[in-house]
Amino acid sequence: MNYFLNIGSNLGNRRLNISRAAQRIMGRYGWMELSHIVESEPWGYESDNAFMNIGVRLVSDLEPMQMLAGLQEIERELGGGAHRDAEGRYVDRVVDIDIVAVDEMQIDTPELKVPHPHLAEREFFLKPMVELAPIWKHPATGLTCGEMLANLVPDNED
Repeated sequence: MNYFLNIGSNLGNRRLNISRAAQRIMGRYGWMELSHIVESEPWGYESDNAFMNIGVRLVSDLEPMQMLAGLQEIERELGGGAHRDAEGRYVDRVVDIDIVAVDEMQIDTPELKVPHPHLAEREFFLKPMVELAPIWKHPATGLTCGEMLANLVPDNED
């Protein structure tokens, strides 16, 4: 299966945090392809700390829940804490690894939703996906990531 991941960081040495996460992923799962880095403001909450994100494509025979468990272990090893505070709001983090898509699969469980439910809203997911998987289509909408990216409204427009 083709796994499309996104590694993000907005605390500490962001580039080093992402590099360490990518090294651990490669050490555990083998060959992978990386996108260029995308910088963005935090999504869904206010923070002075901008995010740095990178897309990853890897091939694995692991089932999605096994992959999720392995990626969460890597997050913990690198100091990735909770993604939300006690009130359920997003918080800054050292490292965040998301499974964005797995081939054209659709998964909807409490632990894992694939494609990522906010894929079409997040430029920092879409830009790397356009680079890594230009012909991939969202299984529910049939749109490519390039088409979803073109549909995004710039932040400065209402």
